[in-house]
Amino acid sequence: MKKSIKDLKPYVPEEPLDDLKKRLHLDRVVRLSANENPYGTSPKVAEMLQTKLFESNRYPDGGAVELRNAVSDFYGVKSEQLVFGVGLDEIIGLLNRTFLTDGDEVLVSVPTFSEYMINAEVEQAVPVSVPTLDNGHIDFAGMQAAITDKTKMIWICNPNNPTGTYETKADIMAFVKEVPSNVLVIIDEAYLEYVTDESEPSSLVLPSQFDNVIVLKTFSKVYGLANFRVGFGIFPVQLASYMESVRPPYNLNTVSQDAALTGLKDQEFVRETVDKTVGERDKWEEFFKQNGIKFYHSQTNFIFFEIDDADDVANYLLNHGFIVRNGLRDGWLRLTIGEPEDNQRIQQLLLETIK
Repeated sequence: MKKSIKDLKPYVPEEPLDDLKKRLHLDRVVRLSANENPYGTSPKVAEMLQTKLFESNRYPDGGAVELRNAVSDFYGVKSEQLVFGVGLDEIIGLLNRTFLTDGDEVLVSVPTFSEYMINAEVEQAVPVSVPTLDNGHIDFAGMQAAITDKTKMIWICNPNNPTGTYETKADIMAFVKEVPSNVLVIIDEAYLEYVTDESEPSSLVLPSQFDNVIVLKTFSKVYGLANFRVGFGIFPVQLASYMESVRPPYNLNTVSQDAALTGLKDQEFVRETVDKTVGERDKWEEFFKQNGIKFYHSQTNFIFFEIDDADDVANYLLNHGFIVRNGLRDGWLRLTIGEPEDNQRIQQLLLETIK
């Protein structure tokens, strides 16, 4: 067994909600720790699942052709640029398996999504961390200074998880131009649909302009399809062909493909979800300002804030039926923006903890 595997700590999933309710003697527990869409899934997906027949004994379309063509048309990219995975988790794993080897360095801005570093370590690569700036944004100058001859991959989560901060296309473009052409720059846009500070926020044109830039997207967040596990990458064509050679055959089942295709067609649901989330996000930021609580300006469906006795606060919220994400940075909590009634209740609970 690889030493890198022996040293890894396994992912510990959250306790099932039904078990948690029994343990805490609560009638209701709201999970606001996983950045799930509280407004559910497009009703058209539910309708599709009830009316469409699936042949369980047949393998799915290994090329996800119908979904591939729809995504290609929607994003204005070539179909051969697309690689689909069982959520972005599989895409991240395949990227590391395909392009990394022992001793390669992987550059990340921290704090960020931990899977980037974990998958690098699985391939016996070396994660190199550059702290974010005081305002939570990526230190692009620090990232550029950290590039060495061993650097093979750079991760940019935009907007970033957990800080919620968004980097402009202009800043990313300027950075990419300074990165050596043999170093991959991967831009994870899992939360991109929630951005309101820039009218056309995506960097998806870059894979057609640079041979070393990849953009990742998912159906798990704004589309509310987390349980169906559908993610994809937009690659330069040559890099996509490399990825396809290591992608497991039939990795994306038929139900997931059809759910993603149906969700993609219902952009009204997406717009409604974003509008509701942004409205509640604005209220959260105003709440933090009024109460002197430090936070980062969010362009996602969650918000990252600093609070005294964060462990105790998280436990207090849990015992009142709300799960938030702790442990991403000392003294900070990440809170998924929920439905209005839940947001109001949590704000009341937070005021109780800071009196």
